[in-house]
Amino acid sequence: MAEWIDVEKARELPGLRLVLTAGLPGPWGEAAKGVFHVKGIPFARVRQDAGAPNDALFAWTGHRNAPIAVYRDEPGRAGWAEILFLAERLASEPSLIPADPAARAWMFGLSHELMSEQGFGWCRRLLLFKQGMGDADEPPPALRPILGRMLSQYGYSRAAAEAALPRVIGILRLLSKQLRDSQRAGHEYLIGASLSALDIHWAAMAALIDPLPKELCPMPEGMRTSYSTLDPRIREAIDPALMAHRTMIYERHLELPVEL
Repeated sequence: MAEWIDVEKARELPGLRLVLTAGLPGPWGEAAKGVFHVKGIPFARVRQDAGAPNDALFAWTGHRNAPIAVYRDEPGRAGWAEILFLAERLASEPSLIPADPAARAWMFGLSHELMSEQGFGWCRRLLLFKQGMGDADEPPPALRPILGRMLSQYGYSRAAAEAALPRVIGILRLLSKQLRDSQRAGHEYLIGASLSALDIHWAAMAALIDPLPKELCPMPEGMRTSYSTLDPRIREAIDPALMAHRTMIYERHLELPVEL
């Protein structure tokens, strides 16, 4: 079972500390864990609580959410690309960034579509909010202290959620084409012949449409239901080959069962 430390203890530790949401498989956190796992870089797990103010964490890192990677006395890194570059610096092999410039640019572009603002994960989060919000733009008063902060962070509105749906579908189709093009070229991975960060990013983000089985990822059942409740148009866009690729990446390269 994973050992969690609080912020106060984490601030005193040397080396790498990774802030993660305790008890929940946050896709961005699982992607960060996957990158460090593949490279064999040990880290201390620092507890962040979903929906809580996390004031001590903010005082330390300037961020309230997870993941955040903090190495020695360097500033905390919260962006997926920052975390990836830190991992590459700490362990150059195996490299998760292609050496070829064109492949490198394509990998970062596709990871951006998955991981960044207005990308796949961001847009799926908006759609998850819409499941709970219905036709309202504001949460009920009792939920505003927690949910209101999250809605504001993601720029939630009904219009934003409606715009998110075609973006999710488009990114799924783009990744499907990329995988099939790579397979036709005789490769097993999304970018060429070897594992890249894009494979890890997709494996983590795929939970937002099809979580791993509970024996492999014992996430709260309410979250599993929410992640799996999809607009039929999204279900139609899901390529079984993409989901099989997620399974292969976890079985071959990542931690199973997932420790939360």
